[in-house]
Amino acid sequence: MEPLELRRAVEAGWATASELGFQVDDVIVIHNSDRVVLRLVPCGVLARVAPSEQLAASEFEVEVARRLADVDAPVAELEPRVEPRVHLRDAFAVSLWTYYEPVGSQIAPADYADVLMQHHAALRQIDLDAPHFTDRVAGALSEVNDREQSPELPDSDREILSNTLSGLSAAVSIGKAGDQLLHGEPHPGNLLNTKRGPLFVDLATCCRGPIEFDLAHAPEDVGKHYAGADPDLIHQCRALNWAMFSAWRWRRNDQMPDRDHWRVEGLNRVRAALARCELG
Repeated sequence: MEPLELRRAVEAGWATASELGFQVDDVIVIHNSDRVVLRLVPCGVLARVAPSEQLAASEFEVEVARRLADVDAPVAELEPRVEPRVHLRDAFAVSLWTYYEPVGSQIAPADYADVLMQHHAALRQIDLDAPHFTDRVAGALSEVNDREQSPELPDSDREILSNTLSGLSAAVSIGKAGDQLLHGEPHPGNLLNTKRGPLFVDLATCCRGPIEFDLAHAPEDVGKHYAGADPDLIHQCRALNWAMFSAWRWRRNDQMPDRDHWRVEGLNRVRAALARCELG
């Protein structure tokens, strides 16, 4: 978010928690992108604040978290001292979560695979109306093919992204019989190492697809420890994921920090992943 919008988002998170009875003396911005993540001190609450047009996504995330808590999934919990819901404040959607103090040690690939298997097992226990991963791909493809939405994307790179998104989406989705609910983006930034053990966050990306779609977001060695995973399918999904990542970075209104760097790096990762698939 831009500085003015960020200040309003911080005020919305602060005011929401304060009105619910939490003591908030300070706010620490943990993450700032199209939505922000705030640590509220000293009450031990984490606030996720998004523009109100993302209300549906925020409500979906809260519902995913609520259902996964019932099956003891390894995910960050909603704030237990208040009703599990999204609050609207000054054109922002605010949800409140438990804050977990991070543990410094890195998560080993075998442990990463183990917690992802636990998460997938928990997801198989809940019934949830979630989009298929191909819906997300279609959204990225629409951005790439619309020059007004991605005016700075060079034609040669537009062609690479368009072909990758359309071709690999079709290839990966052939075997839908094995699809299940997924986290959607279980990359290292969305896996916290806590005193309770590793916990997944950012649950709004929950979707349906093959487990390899999730594994493609994790460090490469993780897939080697996940029983039954198809390494070739992981490579295809990794190329597809980087193509989606790159498509979002070329959107006119993308707000990811250091966007110019990631525009170049994302395309480089797409080409490298395609080479691994022997499709490039």
